[in-house]
Parts: sequence; C-alpha cells; structure tokens
Amino acid sequence: MNSIENKKKSFEKLIDLIDSIREKCPWDKEQTFESLSHLTIEETFELFEAIINNNKDEIKSELGDLLMHIILYSKIASEKQSFDIGDVIETVIKKIISRHPHVFGNIKANTSNDVKKIWETIKIKENGNNCKSVLSGVPKSLPSIIKAYRIQEKAAGVGFEWKTKEDVWKKVIEELDEFKKEVKTGNKLSIEKEFGDVIFSLINYSRFLKINPELSIQRTNKKFIERFKFMEKEAIKNNEELIDLNLNKMEEYWKLSKRKYN
Repeated sequence: MNSIENKKKSFEKLIDLIDSIREKCPWDKEQTFESLSHLTIEETFELFEAIINNNKDEIKSELGDLLMHIILYSKIASEKQSFDIGDVIETVIKKIISRHPHVFGNIKANTSNDVKKIWETIKIKENGNNCKSVLSGVPKSLPSIIKAYRIQEKAAGVGFEWKTKEDVWKKVIEELDEFKKEVKTGNKLSIEKEFGDVIFSLINYSRFLKINPELSIQRTNKKFIERFKFMEKEAIKNNEELIDLNLNKMEEYWKLSKRKYN
C-alpha cells in the first residue's frame, strides 16, 4: 500500500492533470455540471457492476473515474468562483466530524443501529425550523429498490420500526395474502398497488436480515443471464435454436445451466 506522502503526491498530480485537460482538451473545455451529470450516473453504475462481479481491478478503475469526475466538477465550479476541491474536502470533513459525535465527542454508540439513530437526530437538528421531513433527504431520482430501502432506514432512524424480523415476516405474509385476494378480482390498479406493498415489505425484511436488496436482484439478474446464455450455446452445439424447442427440452438445458451457474 502507498504511504501517506505518495497518496498526497498522486492526488496533487491528478488535480494538475484535470487542470491541464480542462485548459487544453476541446471536449473537457466544453463540459458543465449538466453535461457531466449523466456520465457520472453511468460511471456509478459501472462501479456497481464491478462490485457485483467482485472484480477488484475494475472497482479500482471505476473509483478512479468517479474521483476524476469529482475533481472536474470542482474545477468547473472554481472557474465561476463558487468553490474548489479544497472546499469540497473541507465540507465533507466537517460533515464527518459532526455526524460522528460517538467518535469525536462524548456520545456513546454500541451498535450500527445506535449510529443510524444519532445520524437522523443530527440531520433533524441541522434542518432546524425548516420543517423538513425525515424523508426529505431521500433523492426523488433514486432507483425504486434503493429508494424504498433508504425510506425505511430513515423512518427506522427515528424509531418507526418493527421490533423483530419475525414481525416483519408476518407483515410480508399479510401483504402477500392481500395481493392474492386482489389478483382474484382482476382489478389491475389494485393488483399493482398490492404488488408494490409486497415488494416494499420484502425490502424491509431484507434490512432485518442485513441483505442489500439491490445487490440481491442484480446478482439474480446476472445469474439468469449467464444461465440463459449457456442454454443458447448448448442448443447451438446440438444444431438447435431455443425458439424451436418445447418447454420440456428447454428445461433440460436449464437444469444443465443451473449446475454450471449456482
């Protein structure tokens, strides 16, 4: 691992490089907060995919891309005399210290749940008399699974929480029963609403199991894609096309794929 001095040198070198490309590269010169934003989202999802694949080299590379974006955003802001990378760093330093009174102050926190409650209390105090909801900190544009998870986390942070995972599972079963009833009615809107309740309650259950639901569904997607591609390849080996096969034959290939991709 690099020494603190080498880390400082690398960071300074990266800042200098961003300054240079901002000055000399036609593409980088044109960039704004708005033009970079969708690229930053793309980079974030690429990092997420690298994490799913447990590819350390890709994780390192994608983290570098995001760091470059942070410095470039700061460079753009500095040109307008708004802020620079130093201000960004000082802001997050102050936030880390203020949000960790159990580390830098006298408050005690023995569990991660204690810490989460401290964070929510601090955020409420920071909002002062602005009458902001506890849930106002959840970005509207978050993907739905992550958003549901964060909503539940924040609500739990102020004590609105089930006591045990068994209680939560009972709620899942209750929502599933309500969903089944609506399916029998054939009312699409009601079915949709109850299906949403089932998913929401399952996401809540995942919190109690300390499982990340977004990672779970991403891994399931990845596994299904790998298995399905395997089926296609096996069919081709036998001079067959999946589209021409009946379900029984497809099931044979699917069982083979399950042995290969667990």
